Amino acid sequence: MMFTAQLVPPFMVNAYLVLAIIAFAGGIVGVQLNLRGREFLGDGLVHAIFPGVVIGFVIAGSDGTYLGAGIAAIIATLLLGAAARRGLGDDAATAVVLSASFSLGVIIVSTTRQYTGGLEHLLFGQLLIVDQHDLWIVTGLGAVAGLLVALTWRGQLYLSFDRAGARATGLSVQLLELALNFAIALVIVAGARAIGNLLILAVLIIPPAVGRLLTRRIWLMTLITMLAALVPSMVGLWSAYTLSVHENVNVSPTGVVALALTAVYLVAAAYRSLADRLDGRRRRQRRAPVRVERQREQRAEVDA
Repeated sequence: MMFTAQLVPPFMVNAYLVLAIIAFAGGIVGVQLNLRGREFLGDGLVHAIFPGVVIGFVIAGSDGTYLGAGIAAIIATLLLGAAARRGLGDDAATAVVLSASFSLGVIIVSTTRQYTGGLEHLLFGQLLIVDQHDLWIVTGLGAVAGLLVALTWRGQLYLSFDRAGARATGLSVQLLELALNFAIALVIVAGARAIGNLLILAVLIIPPAVGRLLTRRIWLMTLITMLAALVPSMVGLWSAYTLSVHENVNVSPTGVVALALTAVYLVAAAYRSLADRLDGRRRRQRRAPVRVERQREQRAEVDA
């Protein structure tokens, strides 16, 4: 145990666990977000939660960020649902809530003196100082987010591929949308303190995009999404720690994690592009003999 503790300091263990929880919860939620084509919704909720994070930080310091972000998440989710029901399109409703809430956050930031000492940590996270209290909160929020999507999985899939059919079968479309929105908001709140209010988007958006590039099977896409979130996060954190301790290079852990996620996406995109080219070449090669045979038949008919 002492040997393990020397290799992996306790604060690194907490950081690894937090990243793992967010990777799995974000993977489950992110798959539905990707299938629905609602990445802009995730961006909108991140910005909508921003004033709650700021208010919580101003009132109670870093410990108040979870409560502030949670309250803001509930309000933003309800506002998005109400706006969509009143006829605004999903993107339009998201843009309205995003603009109004983020502007409110900027106004609050500009009128307080406390933000200069630590608000940057709310944007980019404090991954290396998360404690057991943070770990329990992240675990609880991640579990609820994952359960919300898992318990409505079939309905969410039906809604993603056939919205009109889902309504025709009697599924509660609004309830399913609300469940997904709350799950997205919970993942964002869970990552607000550890990996930052903005970089959580990388976990929600990039791994599902990797999964969709590599497969069309939903169960396999979900598995790849979780691995594409977990492995680069672990490697990124380890790389940041190694650079800081052994190379004396002070880098942001969350920044390195985001770069690792992006690198995996670029590799997957390159693989998909190469695979598509090879498939296209094979198809052309299969069609070539058929074309030659048809040309011979046509020439034979002309000669006859």
